[in-house]
Amino acid sequence: MSDTLVDTAIMEVHKELDARGLNCPLPILKAKKALAELESGQVLRIMATDPGSVRDFQAFAKQTGNALLSHVQNGTEFTFLMQRK
Repeated sequence: MSDTLVDTAIMEVHKELDARGLNCPLPILKAKKALAELESGQVLRIMATDPGSVRDFQAFAKQTGNALLSHVQNGTEFTFLMQRK
């Protein structure tokens, strides 16, 4: 389940990134590129399988100022919602 209080069920996602099967730093690099293509306030959904991606995306959000709205783990797959600042 999500670790935040944001209601992601009704949130509009503007772009999706499939980073499954990629290891650090590729999910972050691809997310950085995808976020650059979005306008401020738009949301990116990232799917990843790298177990370190939770920690990586938390640090990435702090460093860039983009909001990590939620992260959900389903088995070995992680889904993140990030909002461009």
